[in-house]
Amino acid sequence: MKQKQYGIFSLPVIVGALGFFVDIYDLLLFSIVRRASFSDLGVPENELKNIGENIISWQMIGLTIGGIFWGILGDKKGRKNVLFGSILLYSLATIANGFVQTVDQYTWLRFIAGLGLAGELGASITLTSELLPKEKRGIAAAIIATSGVFGTIAAYFVYSFSGEDWRLCYFIGGGMGLALLFLRMGVLESTIYDAAKHAHVQLGNFRMFFNSKDRFLRYLRGILIGLPVWYVIGILISFSDEFANRFGIKGFDQPKALMLQYVALAFGDMCAGFLSNYLKSRKKTLLIFYGILAFFIILFFALKGGGNAFNMYLICMGLGFGSGLSVLYITMSAEQFGTNLRATAAISIPNLVRGFLPIMLLFFQLIRSESLLNNYVTSAWVIGAIIISVGFISVLRSKETFGRDLDYLEE
Repeated sequence: MKQKQYGIFSLPVIVGALGFFVDIYDLLLFSIVRRASFSDLGVPENELKNIGENIISWQMIGLTIGGIFWGILGDKKGRKNVLFGSILLYSLATIANGFVQTVDQYTWLRFIAGLGLAGELGASITLTSELLPKEKRGIAAAIIATSGVFGTIAAYFVYSFSGEDWRLCYFIGGGMGLALLFLRMGVLESTIYDAAKHAHVQLGNFRMFFNSKDRFLRYLRGILIGLPVWYVIGILISFSDEFANRFGIKGFDQPKALMLQYVALAFGDMCAGFLSNYLKSRKKTLLIFYGILAFFIILFFALKGGGNAFNMYLICMGLGFGSGLSVLYITMSAEQFGTNLRATAAISIPNLVRGFLPIMLLFFQLIRSESLLNNYVTSAWVIGAIIISVGFISVLRSKETFGRDLDYLEE
């Protein structure tokens, strides 16, 4: 069956963009309402940091498990089914977050929300990559990613205009997700995937990533390339108020920093998508954005946040723009694997990247302990240097995927 040609502003792209908008709203909402919700739940001031890190870790564990589950399901049962199931789960869990009365309830519901949130972006990128012509899929992915990051901006303003009513913010996020289910009904399944279902190959076999050295290294490099993005979001930005205190910066607002970082990330995603099309190279564009990100990480620590709140906001925006490499590594995750493993890779890789955040946080806690470096700031830049170096080497060792024909199978 001939594949229908879709444009970059077709229904699959628009619905994917709206889906990722809601996904990111729900995913980052906790970081925005963390202090207000903890205060309402009676969490002591001296426990805010540790409990916050713990809940984020459980959310990321949910994303990791969900990424593998929804990825396998996307290859076995179809990309569209994943979009329905994942959005229903995280919408209901997000609404339930608005009713929590204890930290334990909060932790479990963020874990369940993480399970649901894992399926959205990878499934959307996989579906649009298979539906659109190869010369347009990078731009479509940039549109989806750019629209998605505006979800954080929306979460910030909803939180501000609601009088910092964190429970209402969760209700709105879950409601938007349920409304999106109706739009999903008009999206068709990929004919490339429909054809693969009738081929004599294994669909969504996660073990296939480990029974071939070449395939395993492709998969591992995809994860390592994305780690700097969540180092920036999960440590530098999510706990930017902690860094501001240690830099001696007064009047710094962490939710505002998160919002500004995502404004810049939206522009970074779009620029990365168009630049990769102009250069006809995902790999060259990744290296450029790695350089931008490394530059602003160095500024963050070398200038101690810039010395005041305004300068620190600017540096956070620079970190956000450099994190625009996220659209590239997710697109490459879809382009590097055959149809029978494409959803498994494209959904699980970004979620395993997110899932590495708890490991980063544990490592962060370990090396900043009294028995090792005993310094919060030094420990953070040591982790950053390691992650950027590993990711940079992974980019150099990766193969170019721009313009690759996706109608093939992994044997």
